[in-house]
Parts: sequence; C-alpha cells; structure tokens
Amino acid sequence: MKKFFKVSLQTKILTLIIILILLVVFLLAAIFAYIQSVETKRQVEQLALQTAKSISFMPEIKEAFQTANPQGDIQPIIEQAREQAGAANVLVENREKIIYSYVHPNSIGRKIVDDQSYRALIFGGYYTLEGTGVIGPALMGKAPIILEHEGYNQVVGVVTVEFSKREIQINILNRIKTIILVSMAVLVVGIVGGVFLARNIRNDTLGLEPHEIASLYRERSAILLSIKEGIIAIDQNGFIAMMNHSAKNMLDIKEEYSHQHINDILPHSHMEKVLKTGIVENDQEISFNEKVFILNLTPVLENGQMVGAVASFRDKTELQRLIDTLSEVRKYSEDLRAQTHEFTNKLYVLSALLQLGRYTEAFEFIQKESNVHQSQNRILFDQILDPTVQAILLGKLGKASEKKIQLDIDSDSTLSPLPEHIGISHLVTIIGNIIDNAFDAVAHQPEKIVSFFVTDIGHDIVIEIADSGKGISDGQIDVIFSKGFSTKGENRGYGLANVKEMVDILKGSIEIAHRKGGGTIFTIYLPKTLENNT
Repeated sequence: MKKFFKVSLQTKILTLIIILILLVVFLLAAIFAYIQSVETKRQVEQLALQTAKSISFMPEIKEAFQTANPQGDIQPIIEQAREQAGAANVLVENREKIIYSYVHPNSIGRKIVDDQSYRALIFGGYYTLEGTGVIGPALMGKAPIILEHEGYNQVVGVVTVEFSKREIQINILNRIKTIILVSMAVLVVGIVGGVFLARNIRNDTLGLEPHEIASLYRERSAILLSIKEGIIAIDQNGFIAMMNHSAKNMLDIKEEYSHQHINDILPHSHMEKVLKTGIVENDQEISFNEKVFILNLTPVLENGQMVGAVASFRDKTELQRLIDTLSEVRKYSEDLRAQTHEFTNKLYVLSALLQLGRYTEAFEFIQKESNVHQSQNRILFDQILDPTVQAILLGKLGKASEKKIQLDIDSDSTLSPLPEHIGISHLVTIIGNIIDNAFDAVAHQPEKIVSFFVTDIGHDIVIEIADSGKGISDGQIDVIFSKGFSTKGENRGYGLANVKEMVDILKGSIEIAHRKGGGTIFTIYLPKTLENNT
C-alpha cells in the first residue's frame, strides 16, 4: 500500500483515466448491446409481420391462388418483395402446406413439414415467433391469405417472412464496434489530457509528488512548532495565510485568524509596505498590547512576481529582561573580582611588612582584618544560610572595601534557605541594584556607610538596605522606579526599574523611607509562598 502511494502523480492520473474510460466503454457497450438486441428484435418482428401482411393483402397473390399454377405467378412477386424487405426467406404455402414460394426454387411444389402455421390457417391470426428457418434460427412473421368465397372469408394459405437472427446479431456487433472505436479515440484523448493535467499539476506543485508535499507539510509544521519566534505569512493581498503557535501566543490570538487582514491582527507592521516595495526590512520595532516586538520582514517572490511576505518577530520585553539579568550577573562577577582584588592588595601589604621585618605591625594588621572578617563571617555564614545571598554579600563586601565604603551586615539578620520560586536572577537584581545605588549615594559623602538587614521571621522575607547619602526627595519617590529615570545622567535609570519588575513578579512590595541623619532606607517584602505557584 505504501508503494502505491509513492507512485508518481502522472501514473495515478493515467491509471484512473484508463480505468474510468474502460469501465464506461464496457458499461455503454453492454447497455447498448442489450437495448439494441431488444429494440432490433422488436423492429424486425414488426417488419416481418408487416411484410407478411402486405404480401397477404396483395391482389396479385390472391388472384394467383385462384389459378391452376399459383407458384409460377407468386414466386417472382415474392422474390422481389423479399429483396426489398431484406428478409432471409419469404414462404408462401397453401392449406395443404404446398410451397408456392421459397428462397430455394427447388423446394417449390413440395410439401413443407411445419406445424407453426396452424394459428394462421385455423384462426386467421397474425403473429410473430422465433423458430428455425432456412438458414438457422430466425424471427418470423406469419399472416393468413384470405379469399372471399360465397359471402364468407376463407383462409387459403399463409405467408411466412423470416429474418436471420445471426444477421441481426452481426448488425448489432457492427454497431458496438463503432462505439468501441469511438471509445478508443476518447481513451487516447483522455490519456493525452491526463498527461497534460499531471504536468500542469506538477508545475503548480513545483515538481513535487503528493507524498513529497505531505512530507514537506509535516516537516514545516514541526519546524514552525519548534521555533520560538513568531512567524506570520500573508498573501499578495495582505491576508494571513499562516501563523505559528508562538505568534498566536505572543499576540494573544484566540479566534480563527485565517483569511483575516494583517492590519486586523498586527497593525502598523509594515508588511503591506514590503508587499508594495519588495524590500527587506529588518529589526523594525512596533508596539502592540503593551509589548514591544522586533520584526524582520521578507517579501516572497515567485518567478519574479510578488506572491506574499513573511514576518518573523520576537518579544523585545523578554530580550530586555534577559539582557538585564545578564547585566546583573556580570555585576555579580565584577563584585567578586573586586573582592579578589581587595584581598590581593591586603596580601601585598602583609607580604611587604613581613619582608621589612615589621612583624608587630603585620600581626596587628592580620588581627584587625581577622576581627572584621570574623564578625562579618559569623553573621554571613552562621545566620544567613542561603548560599546565593551569601555570595552576593561577599561580592558587595569586596566592592565596598575597594571603594572605601563601610558595608555593615546587621547582627540581627537571620535567613534560612530561600524557597525555590526566588531564583538567583531575582536576588542579583533586587539586592545587587539597591546596594549599588546605596554605594553611589554615599560615594561623595564624608561618612560612607551602607547597612544591610534581612530576616525571614513571619510570612515574608524582609530585606532592608540603608545608606548615609543625601536621601531622596518626596517628589522623586513617586517616579524613582520609572524606567529611564535617573539623577546620574543619560543612559541610566534601569536598575530600580528592574528591581520593581522583579518584586512585582514575586508578588512583593517596596517601601522607601528617610533615614535619621540623612539617607534612604529601602525595605523589600517578598512572600515566602506564591498563590497558584506551580
């Protein structure tokens, strides 16, 4: 069965056409043969009967029956009538069954052995029948010859007209042969037409067979389903021909999209412009449903004619989120490098003191650093048990030391390992950005202090970061989380916006307060569990 479906389209079409035409020819020939057989039999019977009647009514025949030598007068008349009617034989007999006319003259005058004429002789009936004639099976018509004698009618003889059934069959076969010849001509025309039809279809399908088209369709569906970018194809009139699942999800399309105009689904997409100009357009940004998409538009040409256009697009919001996450991870890495750099400098100082023989100062330096780190490490490793928060704070401690900023971790901080829905990217964005903003706030202050506090007592995780900077005015508090807002110059203002986005994702909240003596306190509340969290 699989091999049959892989037969070429041309072979399938030709096979179907030949089978259909042969079937039609066979049915027509059979029906025609049956109809012709019935109709021809009826017509021949009528002709035989009508010819027999006509002969029986002829005055010459009736007069000949009253003469002494009837056969001499009847035979020439009957022979002429037989030829005109096309009959195989015309038999004229009297009541004693003496033959007066016959196709074979030698039989004239003899007595015929025939019991099929009694209905005509006895009852004077006109009828047809099938029987055996001179040359075999025949259709016969019988008519009595009636003479008026002394005021009443008397049957004096019978006329029998015979038509050979074999001749009738030959006539029908000749007609069927004509039909077969015409059918063969139709068959040839059908084959030629099938070849041209198959070639035309192959041209329309770019020379591909149906099973190849089906295979391509399955592959195309699989590819479109696996592509994460949105794909939309339109025809030359701007109506949507195809859209993959990613596009439907991005555009939040629930209803049927086919045969809708592109402007109804994705307005301002520039796809109609591409149809008119035939020029590729890349990295076009459009806004739709509070999202920003980046489109790549390509015209579709066939034989130099514009037949449509294809748009591939992606959600810039997700790209921006990925970029922001990579940026925060990079900051995290830089903080760790800063910490490494700071400890390297301290090791160089310690090495120099030892080389100069100033052992007491070297011991005091080690003791001082040890006390600081022991205090920080006790809080960091004994009370804050989440490894991600530990890593972030370690990096920020190194960065603070490098910038000569005092980063204090509150001794009352306690934190268990965080729930799974709070990931490293969330923590890097929230904690990293706020601490970096605090560093920037105290960078030019005489007292450079940033404090960090965290606790998970209760239903929320509470993170508090305070700085000794100038603080934030009440007017700035309302817009500080807006994307692009910054007091530090252009191309800034994304850190706190990213923080707000991450807090919203985690269903948390942020509070901003003024610190006594100057500065700002950021407090973040993150719920330990999320509703409908899967």
